[in-house]
Amino acid sequence: MAIMNFSIPRNIVYGEGAMEKLASLDGKKAALVTGGSSMKKFGFLDQAKQYLEDAGMETIIIDGVEPNPSVETVKRGGAEMTAFGPDWIVAIGGGSALDAAKVMWCFYEHPELSFEDIIEPGSMPGLRNKAKFAAIPSTSGTASEITAFSVITDTEKHIKYPIVAADMVPDLAILDPALPAKMPFHITANTGMDVMAHAVEAVASIAATCFTDPYAMEAIKLVLENLETACKKGDDMDARFNMHNASSLAGMAFTNASLGLVHSLAHKIGGEFGVTHGLANAILLPYIIDFNRKSSDKYSMVEKNLGLDDLAEAIRELNKTLNIPATFKDCDEVDFNEDKFKEVLDRMSTNAHGDPCTLTNPGAPTVEDVKAIYEAAYYGRSMK
Repeated sequence: MAIMNFSIPRNIVYGEGAMEKLASLDGKKAALVTGGSSMKKFGFLDQAKQYLEDAGMETIIIDGVEPNPSVETVKRGGAEMTAFGPDWIVAIGGGSALDAAKVMWCFYEHPELSFEDIIEPGSMPGLRNKAKFAAIPSTSGTASEITAFSVITDTEKHIKYPIVAADMVPDLAILDPALPAKMPFHITANTGMDVMAHAVEAVASIAATCFTDPYAMEAIKLVLENLETACKKGDDMDARFNMHNASSLAGMAFTNASLGLVHSLAHKIGGEFGVTHGLANAILLPYIIDFNRKSSDKYSMVEKNLGLDDLAEAIRELNKTLNIPATFKDCDEVDFNEDKFKEVLDRMSTNAHGDPCTLTNPGAPTVEDVKAIYEAAYYGRSMK
């Protein structure tokens, strides 16, 4: 039997008012990393800054992290940290801000490195020589506050690189539902279905274990019970609390068990058409559950434990209540032109089959299997 590893943050603080934890951190200087203007607009950036100053720390703000953080951005942030010398790095915002801050942290700790030095999974040198890392997510979706992953874009080569290093799992994750409570309906829906995809794929993964299954199972349950309410009653703090926790629980599962075809196919169709990642996951998920059933009994385990008749049908019904279309051709977010779909289908299927997430999907799917799933999800064909 292979030796396995299970990594989660050392400390997770959750619930309304959880951001107050920043006021009790021990340090002299803190660098706050954030994205666009939303954290400033809603007052959360100033709140975090005040808590850190209450802890006796001098602060700087490194902002302007773009939706797909670039190599240039993380190198710039690392240089700003080097000049300032923080002993805490605090990332606040969406997954992009958290992802960028993780790699800025690396370049702060090891300014001699080039980006190429850390692309190979596990190649990043040890961290925490200069600073610790706290992550405060504003969306209930990516779970970057829990994971050992970061996605950084080389804008010159037009390539997204997944950076993987166990040391990037934050020291502290702060899950305050007040932040995602500001998300509008469609973002809550799309990011919430990303949580569902993380959890369902972690359950079905061939790398799933008795350590990962309970986290994934609880996340599925919480999404089914709370996502519709979080979307339709955005200020319902119980639903926001449960969805924020579900995101991190699913993150604990998939960062240790990996994912599967849903993410492989979503990555590539997102690259071809620009469809939002969570929305692509939501559309694909029921088709891939139906496809995978011939190779996995894990969905039956979920259904038995949660009292469901059919997990795929439960997800289809949830999608419907969230105004998520059943097929790509009916998606209004982007133009899924049929001629273009047919033109890119073979290339997209080959690329999706080669995605690292495919490796842990049950049943060793082929390129032709991937192509059939894409066609089913585009036209609404059954995969049963």
